[in-house]
Amino acid sequence: MDGYIKTMRAKIGHERLVFVGAAVLPVRGRQVLLQRRSDNGLWAGHGGCVEVGEVVEDAARRELLEETGLVAGRLTLLDVFSGEPHLYTYPNGDEVYVVCVAYVCRDFEGEPTVDGNEVSQLQWFDLDALPQDVFPPDCAMLAKLAQLWRDGGLD
Repeated sequence: MDGYIKTMRAKIGHERLVFVGAAVLPVRGRQVLLQRRSDNGLWAGHGGCVEVGEVVEDAARRELLEETGLVAGRLTLLDVFSGEPHLYTYPNGDEVYVVCVAYVCRDFEGEPTVDGNEVSQLQWFDLDALPQDVFPPDCAMLAKLAQLWRDGGLD
């Protein structure tokens, strides 16, 4: 968590914060790499809060590297996700509303490595067999990715 979020949490406690998120879905063939989050045990994409003054795409690259050890090459915009599904309360009681800018990455280097902090497991999933226990704010993002794959839009 960056300094801005910590500063805001110190002022407002668990009250809802609105922030911009950046997410990346690494794809190889017909598989997507997901992480099992350490905070709630759910499967999710890779991402986090855009820091004040940071370019969204740079935040996406940073988060992917921090959480998986992968270095992103070209990123392709998947979509911007917002609305009711992006209201979330973390297990510690922190409430957020995240407007998430999500990218697909087919061009990356490195081997996936669990960070041991935010991530407890990394696993490749077929786009036609995604897990059921997904972090609620990421459901629409994964559904859109799977639909693009089915429609041939990821080739």
